[in-house]
Amino acid sequence: MIIAKTTEGHRYDGVHPRLKALFDYIEQHDLREVPAGRITIDGDNLFINVSDATLKTKDAQKLEVHRKYIDVHFPLSGNEIIGIRHLDTLDESDAPFDEENDFALYTAAADNYIVLHPGEFCLVYPEEAHAPIIGTGKLRKLIAKVLI
Repeated sequence: MIIAKTTEGHRYDGVHPRLKALFDYIEQHDLREVPAGRITIDGDNLFINVSDATLKTKDAQKLEVHRKYIDVHFPLSGNEIIGIRHLDTLDESDAPFDEENDFALYTAAADNYIVLHPGEFCLVYPEEAHAPIIGTGKLRKLIAKVLI
């Protein structure tokens, strides 16, 4: 997991080759007012989901994992709490892994919680189960998907 200021995103270009294109795009576009939906940067290799989410309580939000993608979370309109727990500490998922949509859910609680503020991002690797969109109210956010 990486947590940093969005303005410092290019420090992480070497972590994965597609991160440079992601942070270039974020730097060059104001995404606070674009319609919710998908922004395709490089087909299924790199895209951004723009979401207007209703935040949930810690108890109501499940941990999720992905195998094919790194998630990069960018809250835009307010703070977001994200729960984290390492995948190897979890038992069986709630249902078999959904290969087509690249996710599995777990009802186990997170071990740690972080508060992410506008102007920051959180990069989550596949081995890091995460429970995003925790808090109260509504949140406009970006979730970038970076194919591994």
